[in-house]
Amino acid sequence: MTDTPLNPPDRHFDMAALAGDERYRLLASSIMPRPIAWVVTCDAMGRVNAAPYSFFNMFGADHPVVALGLLPRPDRPKDTAANIIATGEFVVNLVPYALAEAMNQTCIDAPPGTDELDLAGLATRPSLAIRPPRITASPVAFECVQRHRLETGPGQLLIVGEVLHAHFAGHLLTGDPTRPRIDADALDLVGRMHGPTAYTRTRDQFDLSRPIWQDSLPPEQGEPKEKLENDNG
Repeated sequence: MTDTPLNPPDRHFDMAALAGDERYRLLASSIMPRPIAWVVTCDAMGRVNAAPYSFFNMFGADHPVVALGLLPRPDRPKDTAANIIATGEFVVNLVPYALAEAMNQTCIDAPPGTDELDLAGLATRPSLAIRPPRITASPVAFECVQRHRLETGPGQLLIVGEVLHAHFAGHLLTGDPTRPRIDADALDLVGRMHGPTAYTRTRDQFDLSRPIWQDSLPPEQGEPKEKLENDNG
């Protein structure tokens, strides 16, 4: 009979005692999958820049806002950060699996003023309300203006942008045209995982119905469903 190996003991990490790269590795490798904002900006001279960021999400719908976490470079601010500070405008494009390679091309450590979209062979089309263009091939694009900017560390920024216009490829929209829904399978987005090279697709999913408190009560404590439906109607 062999002994069953014991699991290693749990560990705790004091964030203040770790180096920055150690904190990044632990946090970014556990908070996942993360959606990717493929951000297009312009500098004060109108030169276009594009780069993907996975510290990104939606944070409200009234007003509609998204947030970006922008980390510093050792020697200078990233072009995205510098451009948003200078102009207050940016476009968030979403990344489907079909554009993953092109998105990766725009990660290149190019010098300031380089048009990464041109390097990746990507066409653009004008935005409606802001100067930075949107990526033609991206199925979803949000035109954003900066509403809040917070320095959360040395050169580390949290940008909150209000979505002025949202653009969707027609094949993604289903159902009633006055209240369309998104075909998530057709969208086929990618997200960031652990490490510098790991990604995932969003087609692997499962459904869970949200529990309703009334349904969890014994019959003698709950009101008849017919009455609840009338009250909510």
